[in-house]
Amino acid sequence: MTEQDKSVGLRARLVAAGVELLALEGVHALTLREIARQAGVSHGAPRRYFATHAELLAAIAGHGFGELATALGLDAQPPSSVSAAAARHRLDELARGYLAFAAAQPGMFELMFRHDVLEGSGAELRRTSLPLFEAVTRLVAAIRPPAGADEDGPPPPTVVAAALWANLHGLAQLRAWGSLRLATGGDSVEPVLRATLDAHLGRDAG
Repeated sequence: MTEQDKSVGLRARLVAAGVELLALEGVHALTLREIARQAGVSHGAPRRYFATHAELLAAIAGHGFGELATALGLDAQPPSSVSAAAARHRLDELARGYLAFAAAQPGMFELMFRHDVLEGSGAELRRTSLPLFEAVTRLVAAIRPPAGADEDGPPPPTVVAAALWANLHGLAQLRAWGSLRLATGGDSVEPVLRATLDAHLGRDAG
């Protein structure tokens, strides 16, 4: 095995250790020392393969974005065009998949969007995190096409997509904290999800 192979192998080992530690104990446990201990290496080893703590955390978060993309089917090539009805159906699927991922992997879900923690991690996290938002924006544009430059109309798809994402993320957090049940008096997220989608995309005719 070459030194480069060993380096790649240890990097992957540190990321895998971080993913496991995150699932067991949450974001607060992801210190360099704890990740090194989980990986079975010296506490100084991470610094030889990741320039900063944030860079290692970003690699762990990137693993999460890869899992989320796979779960949502975003690793497949999107169609060149899609009807409004098909786009709405796909957004319904993405929204439910997003909430399911948040519920199944709360620690990873928190880390992935903690850009205050990941600040300074470089462009790699941006590369892994943007495809989800871009996919949502394309689908929103199929339902609510942007107005012309000289028209007074609805906000552009990027703004609608950001508002929808913010609502879904807040919904995931409120459910995780138990606040949603307190507000609605029920355990089902479905009525609130339906209202969220209808508010941003218009009522689903289906």
